[in-house]
Amino acid sequence: MLMKDKGKLVIWPTLIDLKYSRNEGRKTSKKNSVREPTLDEIKNAAKKLGLNPEIELKKAYPKRWWVVCGRVFVDKNKPKTVILKEISNTIKQLRSK
Repeated sequence: MLMKDKGKLVIWPTLIDLKYSRNEGRKTSKKNSVREPTLDEIKNAAKKLGLNPEIELKKAYPKRWWVVCGRVFVDKNKPKTVILKEISNTIKQLRSK
């Protein structure tokens, strides 16, 4: 089990998922969101950005505690919103290939 430490950020798929509203937990704009990102896509995008991702599978987003979606820990070297936008845009690039 991973523990949250000061040098890491938690990235939940909901934070960049286009199908959720801001009120439901999305943190990025619609333009900078992707539809139904997977943990592997988030991990691959974070790895490509050099953020040393670590996946934790059996975790549920607190606003939707009944849905187990998992989470990804990444290095915190920028503000969270900037990292979310970069991960989302990288996923878009990886999907278009």
